Amino acid sequence: MEANKPAIIVSEKGAEAIPAQTPRHSRSRMAIAFGVAAISDFLAMWTVIAPPLQVALDVVTAIILFLILGRRWALLPGLVAEAIPGMGVFPVWVLVVLSIIIYDGIKKPLR
Repeated sequence: MEANKPAIIVSEKGAEAIPAQTPRHSRSRMAIAFGVAAISDFLAMWTVIAPPLQVALDVVTAIILFLILGRRWALLPGLVAEAIPGMGVFPVWVLVVLSIIIYDGIKKPLR
């Protein structure tokens, strides 16, 4: 089955067309998301001494990634991990974006 063609499911109500899988993002969109995550993680290392500034940076990063990548559940654990004190030294946002890229690459279409 092609990724762009919707699957047809027959139910009691009749035939319904649903997408076979969620649409994949373009490489440029993923590159922009990766850049935003990298910049945020770099700035987070310098905001460790100012927790309110670090929280604001993480919320802004989550909103920007939400706008770029769409509704993704992987963004929520990233925001929670960044809220843990001391986690600012790890590149959490970069790891979140990489996991979304990898997951999109291996996700199988619905049957």
